[in-house]
Amino acid sequence: MTTRQDFVSRFGGVFEHSAWVAERAYDARPDMPLTAEDVHAGMVVAFRNAAETERLDVLRAHPDLAGKLALAGGLTEDSKAEQASAGLDRLSPAEHARFTELNTAYMEKFGFPFIIAVKGLTKDDILQAFESRIGNTPRQELDTAAAQVEKIAALRLQAMLPGSAE
Repeated sequence: MTTRQDFVSRFGGVFEHSAWVAERAYDARPDMPLTAEDVHAGMVVAFRNAAETERLDVLRAHPDLAGKLALAGGLTEDSKAEQASAGLDRLSPAEHARFTELNTAYMEKFGFPFIIAVKGLTKDDILQAFESRIGNTPRQELDTAAAQVEKIAALRLQAMLPGSAE
């Protein structure tokens, strides 16, 4: 059986800079099997049962896509690899300017950064989603961003726990 400290140490970064999600998942079910599916399910329950302010804090913990933190080398290893997989570390000056413009407008409208699970997407796919989702209502976008955070967590857990079904 895994200790709480070991569980949080291993999975505390799955929800970006939000170890409390792993803590609550473990506290609710300390005997959960260590499969991507079970750990994800437990963490999603903890995330969804949190106060809206706590869920917003998770969203706000995510970096801008191709933003200042990426340029300064300040991303977590997971975020860095995820953004690089979509080519966001190799944008032309014009593409970078468009991402910066959209990041700013999105943050001003919604109060948290644009979040999308980038695995399997190209920079063009991401720009298209960005341009489409910026027209959402705040409630629609909060729900969409939360669903994307959960998807990112699933992808991270699948990478951490080999042998789990995808």
